[in-house]
Amino acid sequence: MCELLGMSANVPTDLRFSFAGLMRRAGTTARHSDGWGVAFHDGRDCQIFREKRAGAQSALAAALCDHPIRSPIAVAHIRRANRGAVSTANTHPFQRELWGRWWVFAHNGQLAGIKRWPLGQDRPVGTTDSEHAFCWLIGELRRSFGRAPGEAALCRAIARLCRRLDTLGTCNALLSDGRRLYAYCSSKLAVLTRRAPFGRACLIDADLRVDFAAETTPEDVVRIIATRPLTADEAWQPIERRSLAVYRDGELVFHDRAPRARRVSAAADPSHAAAAAAFARAG
Repeated sequence: MCELLGMSANVPTDLRFSFAGLMRRAGTTARHSDGWGVAFHDGRDCQIFREKRAGAQSALAAALCDHPIRSPIAVAHIRRANRGAVSTANTHPFQRELWGRWWVFAHNGQLAGIKRWPLGQDRPVGTTDSEHAFCWLIGELRRSFGRAPGEAALCRAIARLCRRLDTLGTCNALLSDGRRLYAYCSSKLAVLTRRAPFGRACLIDADLRVDFAAETTPEDVVRIIATRPLTADEAWQPIERRSLAVYRDGELVFHDRAPRARRVSAAADPSHAAAAAAFARAG
């Protein structure tokens, strides 16, 4: 099982603390040693770092933990290979251009039969189910919209496409266009909100602590999404199974629940607490 990490914030934010915890799971505290990657959005553009080696033993990953890259949206992934060789081409996150912006995608799970689904102009470079699924999803968005649609229509379309992918197996996925972070939960994802008053946090996988009150301003809002909670002393909450949660500037702006789509306002900011029992059963 691979693991995911995503961040959405209302100001460019340093991901180093959460990223350090994830990299410990990339070969030290867990066996996700078949590649790691992270994408930092900067408006329409993004920076991506990927390696086919274990993140816990990577000098590049260590350098990223020491040198902050501030971004409003970031997506990271650590891989435990089950489909496709261990290679850079098969390492998440994947990247494609759509409507003049870079989109990135990271996925956890298996999608049986996805490679029989036809593709348009977007083609995989590697051999994973995940990259094929990403190319299919981007292609469907191109086919459905001649130009970038409004937020509500785009979110509904992505929810529908993710739910179609989910019928093939497991589709825990993070997707971003530099404006929004889309988190689809097939079986297991957790979300954490950091906002004033900020407190202290300690990583589960490393002896590392931080006082966020000393690192933030009262106006900062940061959402962290992960396959499993990364800290032991913060209020992580499960994202409902078979639902899409969309974050912009650190706030929840759209939440689609199966089987009926429902849009919520950012002000409502639901806690996802209704999924707690299902999340606990997932392990």
